Amino acid sequence: MRPSAVPAPGPPSPAPAESLAARLLAGERLALTRALTQVENRRPGAAALLRAITPRTGRAYLLGITGPPGSGKSTLTTVLVRALRARGESVAIVAVDPTSAISGGALLGDRIRMLEFHKDPGVFIRSMASRGTLGGLAAATGDLTRVLDAFGFDWVIIETVGVGQDEVAVAGLADTTLLIEVPGLGDDVQAIKAGVLEVADILVVNKADHPLTDTMVREIRGVLSLGPKTDWRVPILQTEAARGEGVAEVAEQIAAHHQHIKEQGTLDERRRRNLMNEVLALATVRLRRRLEESVREDPSVQELLDQVVSRKLDPASAAAKLLEREL
Repeated sequence: MRPSAVPAPGPPSPAPAESLAARLLAGERLALTRALTQVENRRPGAAALLRAITPRTGRAYLLGITGPPGSGKSTLTTVLVRALRARGESVAIVAVDPTSAISGGALLGDRIRMLEFHKDPGVFIRSMASRGTLGGLAAATGDLTRVLDAFGFDWVIIETVGVGQDEVAVAGLADTTLLIEVPGLGDDVQAIKAGVLEVADILVVNKADHPLTDTMVREIRGVLSLGPKTDWRVPILQTEAARGEGVAEVAEQIAAHHQHIKEQGTLDERRRRNLMNEVLALATVRLRRRLEESVREDPSVQELLDQVVSRKLDPASAAAKLLEREL
């Protein structure tokens, strides 16, 4: 009896992350949702997945939409998506919702508000909880935009949780940042403080039927006039997003800003700056974690901290000594 032939070994099966990346890049919708979940929750394989898809990123245009709670961000986003879909462009939305400090949960409301796009294959909506992260974004927002970019969406819209005057993290991700303000929510002086205004490429005063709208527009224009002069003059637009009024002008200004920064060569500069800041931020987090682990049980470090507590040494000098020792 002749022995049965041993089959020749085939090529090794791809690692799970590489397989998921290949399916994602091939346009498989289920792979997209699984990749987003893996990346958002920092599951094993997320880093390998991001490495695999990075060469296919950088094609989508990133639009950041931010503003205080109740300003109509979701309503304006919905109307803008309609306009982009009418032009045949595909759109992904990353909508950040606040996390409860008590339960840790979040009402991912944009899935409810944007039900009209549920069956549209050219629209994808991903809600995510902020999980206590400051700045209006969740920690994994940047990585989620890369997954959606690699999948092939023309636009990725990042809608932040309601933000205050100094929470401007979205400008560190977006190519164009749209700031929505609304009159009558309280102290208009707080609403127009420079922090958040300085990152806006386009300013929208929504719910413009309010009697204080003209006053707010004048005050915003006055604040902007005090800033540095640039090649791009930030437009101040008035909308009634719930009725679709003024939204066409917003879409036109987004397109105009896109064209402007491409022509001026600042789109690549902006993306380079944003990516550099992201790299440095991630490196800072990892260095801090490594430093904390290395000094936690070190008696000499505890002695150094005791000197600070007893007021024999100031914190800055202690930090310098610590860095000298670690570096």
